[in-house]
Amino acid sequence: MRPSALPDPLPAFPRLTLGISACLVGEPVRFDGGHKRDRYITDHLARHFDFRAVCPEMAIGMGAPRPPLRLVGDDTEVRALGVRDATLDVTAPLAAFGQHVAATAQDLSGYLFKARSPSCGMERVKVYGENGHLRRGGRGIYADALMRALPLLPAEEEGRLQDPALRENFIARVHAYHRWQALRAAGATADALVQFHTRHKLMLMAHGSERLRVLGRLIAQIGTEPLIDSLDRYGSGFMQTLSYRATRKRHANVLYHAMGYLKQQLTPGDKAELVEAIEAYRTEQVPRVVPITLMRHHLRHHPHPYLVQQIYWHWAPPALGLGNDT
Repeated sequence: MRPSALPDPLPAFPRLTLGISACLVGEPVRFDGGHKRDRYITDHLARHFDFRAVCPEMAIGMGAPRPPLRLVGDDTEVRALGVRDATLDVTAPLAAFGQHVAATAQDLSGYLFKARSPSCGMERVKVYGENGHLRRGGRGIYADALMRALPLLPAEEEGRLQDPALRENFIARVHAYHRWQALRAAGATADALVQFHTRHKLMLMAHGSERLRVLGRLIAQIGTEPLIDSLDRYGSGFMQTLSYRATRKRHANVLYHAMGYLKQQLTPGDKAELVEAIEAYRTEQVPRVVPITLMRHHLRHHPHPYLVQQIYWHWAPPALGLGNDT
């Protein structure tokens, strides 16, 4: 009889909902009445995610077309003002709308913002001084309000999705955040938190062993403070850890670590083949899906109770092909 191991085929992944700047899905809401449809988002991500399209300028009644905005300010305050008419100040309405969306974002697992927008840009948005000279980069007013209200919510800009590593990191965080929210919604117990951490250990290790150890110490101290405080601290550390990029070296270390649990089960030939695959990945000769597939093969035949429960082996929909590029 075939041993119980990793599910084959992989379990179905839920269609999660992402907040998104409406112009990125083709809605004509830009200041000039146009849009900035992103084909990767609409032609690829849309197969796996639902979108809640939002245009903050439209939401506060500016309409399209409309007077263009820019950020103006100094080190203490930044405002969204009209480019041609500086008396047009929509800072407060944009910030208030960001707070409103945050308060109604229970169904969101992540957010995709329009880059460089004075309302939606996450970073490097042009900020001008009162004299009209460019001073520095900042964050859009709406995006800033939303991200401050929901610091754990995964957020990214559309242009950065062209980088395979950043794209993978964002989608990994989206699914991880969904699992975390589901744990909290179910009324997490201390045992459930320990199990959650255990299932994510290899995934967390790929983002930094020291950060994993910090979270491990937090788990070891459960019971020394109210559970709600432990949950808040763990959730913050969990999502922050996943925000760090997982490198090929770290992934290779994870794979070697996992291989160690099977050292008694694998034949010398199996071990040599697996080492060859891991090294080929580490040295950028093959994508990560190659050693992952081989590890999954061995786990089907030699199920290890710790390894088979790891999220690391099936953390996002396979059809996204994320392990094919990193």
